[in-house]
Amino acid sequence: MENEKETVLRMKGICKSFPGVKALDNISFDLKKGEVHVLLGENGAGKSTLIKILSGAYQPDAGEIQIEGKVVKEISPYLSRKLGISVIYQELQLVPYLTVAENIFLGNEPMENKLLIDKKQMFQKAKELLESINSNIDPSCIVQDLSIAQRQIVEIAKSLSLDAKIIVMDEPTSSLTQDETNELFALIKRLRNQGVGIIYIGHRMEEVFEIGDRATVLRDGTYIGTKIIKETSHDELITMIVGRSITNQFPYEERPIGDTVLEVINLNNSKLKDINFQLKAGEILGIYGLLGAGRTELARAIFGADHIESGEIIINGVPRRIRNPREAISYGIGLLPEDRKNQGLSLIASVLNNTTYSALGRFIKSLFINDKQEKEAVTDLINQLSIKTPSMFTQAESLSGGNQQKVVLAKWLCSQSKIIIFDEPTRGIDVGAKVEIYKIMLELTKEGGSIIMISSELPELLGMSDRILVMSEGRIKEEFPRSEATQEKLHKAVVVNQ
Repeated sequence: MENEKETVLRMKGICKSFPGVKALDNISFDLKKGEVHVLLGENGAGKSTLIKILSGAYQPDAGEIQIEGKVVKEISPYLSRKLGISVIYQELQLVPYLTVAENIFLGNEPMENKLLIDKKQMFQKAKELLESINSNIDPSCIVQDLSIAQRQIVEIAKSLSLDAKIIVMDEPTSSLTQDETNELFALIKRLRNQGVGIIYIGHRMEEVFEIGDRATVLRDGTYIGTKIIKETSHDELITMIVGRSITNQFPYEERPIGDTVLEVINLNNSKLKDINFQLKAGEILGIYGLLGAGRTELARAIFGADHIESGEIIINGVPRRIRNPREAISYGIGLLPEDRKNQGLSLIASVLNNTTYSALGRFIKSLFINDKQEKEAVTDLINQLSIKTPSMFTQAESLSGGNQQKVVLAKWLCSQSKIIIFDEPTRGIDVGAKVEIYKIMLELTKEGGSIIMISSELPELLGMSDRILVMSEGRIKEEFPRSEATQEKLHKAVVVNQ
């Protein structure tokens, strides 16, 4: 029988509805002291709603919350923090222009004579907190000067300053390199050993099995089940998440590769050095490298978002000078950026407007937009890409991550782009939606389109690419055909060329 004293959190029969949507239907979840409990589910499964109830941002319509065996009647953000609950969101909640120490104790500063902030004590306490989690970050550093990984450590220190018993981590590795991920996991294990209960929200199966003790799966707002990690498998969890067995996570198929559609010759700017490569019709060209290797900078240069100092870009045999994204679009190039929410979408705009704003020329007749033609085109793309949205007039911010990514892709299909650059195409997207994105990519290449896929996930690159380029320090260091590429070779190519 489970020892009740070990349970730090118990949520029983939690229900929550919004107009027209039952977000949570009789959900139960518990967390033990010194445990990493992974919360899994597709985008829209109810994970975020459950955590917002725990943090006090939402009130449940029904159900009960117990902290260390005591029932919490009405939870609020203030009470949640007081009870030792801390949520570290994917978009970190730090003030960039304040110091590390000021961020750690923001709103909870040690006072001198109840009137002035005791800065000396604050910096000393911050130093001790950081040292307790084996971090050498200087408390006097300005947060905006830190890496994403370091900022996450500051968030964890902030949680510990509030005597957090429960820490929720939402997609904590989405912007980290493998080395930074390893450091974070080492820190999570130390916190677990100190008795802190951790709720870990993620999509990467390999991380679930490396860091988790138990996993609970939600689907469509309902509880599917809880598994002990050591007693389950990747396939079993994936089936629970998507409701069906996924036999082929990477639906690659051999297909004809045509002539060169894009050639980059001796391209240089402040971040890129002597870049040379070709992209063929119907090809998926993968690009691998560590954070800072120049992958995103290469995508931005080709798309005209970053200045090119020298070199040549040839599209379908014709040299083109691309000075801005508008010119890139006119030559049939589209970019799905790494940060889709801030760079790929207007979150407050509708699915319709996001889809057509780069291709309005298609629908303008006699100075007016042909509404009927525009709506027909968007309806076709929603159906083609299986975009789950209440309507084409729904704001993009209300969609799941996978469906937001599909809307960005719809924009480029509406613009009739033939060369599409996918920068981290499945970051923050659940396993079911990932497979859908891969299938769409494959179909695009079958129809003659060409794809450059930049990814930090080696299984994804190996599973979907026809060729893979390895970048390091702004240069292309090596090239591997699909038949010769392995995780070991790609990783070695990156390490050797550092």
